[in-house]
Amino acid sequence: MDKLLKLLCEDARLPVETLATMTGDTPEGVAEKMQKMENDGTILGYRAVVDWDKADREMVESYIDLKIAPKKDFGFDEFAELVSQMPEVKSCTLMSGGSDISLVVEGRSFKDIALFVGRRLAPMESVISTATRFVLKTYKKQGHVVSATNTDYREMDI
Repeated sequence: MDKLLKLLCEDARLPVETLATMTGDTPEGVAEKMQKMENDGTILGYRAVVDWDKADREMVESYIDLKIAPKKDFGFDEFAELVSQMPEVKSCTLMSGGSDISLVVEGRSFKDIALFVGRRLAPMESVISTATRFVLKTYKKQGHVVSATNTDYREMDI
C-alpha cells in the first residue's frame, strides 16, 4: 500500500507538513498527491472513528446478508447501486459464500432496522432472502480499541 495512504488511514488529521516529513516528500507534493487521489476516487473521504456508546446519540448497527436473484439487465452491480443509495446503508459489498450482498445498516433502534428490512429490502423483486444480525457491543473498530475496560490482561491466562 502506498505509504501516504497508509498514514492517512492511521490518522487523516496529520498535517500535510508532517505527512511530507514522514514520506520524504514536499508538502506541495503531498498535497498534490492527495488531491489527485481525491479526484480519481482512491480517497473517498475522511472520517472520525466514533465510539457511539460514549456519544449522546442512540444508534444501532446491523449486518444484513442478502441472497438475490439477478434479472436480465439487473444484476449484482445494478442491485448494489440501487441499495447503496439508501441512507441507512453504510456499506454494501458483493460476497462469496452463503450470501450475495452484505450490508452494514444503521438505525436509531432495532425496530428501525426491522422496518427497513421488512418494508424496503425484503419486498424488492430480486431479493430471495435476508439474514439480519445486530451488533451488541463493539470491541475494536477500524483498528481502534473501543469501550475498553481497565482489565490488566498481563495477569490473565490467555
